[in-house]
Amino acid sequence: MSKLFSRIAGFFSNRTFVGVDRAGNRYFTRKEEIDGILKEKRWVEFKGEQDPTSISVEWICWLNGQRKIAPTPEEMMELEARRERVRLNVALLKKEEEERKAREGSKKAVSSGKVGGPDLKSFIRQFPSASEGDKVERESDERLKETREEKEKPFAESSEPTGSGASYKPGTWQPPS
Repeated sequence: MSKLFSRIAGFFSNRTFVGVDRAGNRYFTRKEEIDGILKEKRWVEFKGEQDPTSISVEWICWLNGQRKIAPTPEEMMELEARRERVRLNVALLKKEEEERKAREGSKKAVSSGKVGGPDLKSFIRQFPSASEGDKVERESDERLKETREEKEKPFAESSEPTGSGASYKPGTWQPPS
């Protein structure tokens, strides 16, 4: 029981304030000896509701031990400014892409005299015409006949095993001596 009490008392008295984030969450650390090994415990005290999504990536990395040093306010300001620049660049690129698509769409509409829609002529060209289709059909019929003839040819018997094909007869094969 005294161990439990000392741990609870140590939790409140032996903690070190590390920093605060933009949402007002406060971060702490303390050194604790567990089984003869000195370990550092890190935690956050939320301001208001306990919303884990309010913690920034840098603080999460520090809490999980992926960072040795807690993020500084200057570092957090730099990263937030960088994220904002990236958001603005993404918005600008999306706007440019929409403008480009609108220009290309208007060029197509002017050149063809139509408003959007599929190009049926190029779609139809994909398929062979009637005379080409007959030629392709005859060639495939000839290939089918050739493969049927090959299958119907009898297999030459040998003293070596050839598999489980039509020539296999159980118990007839003897290993070469």
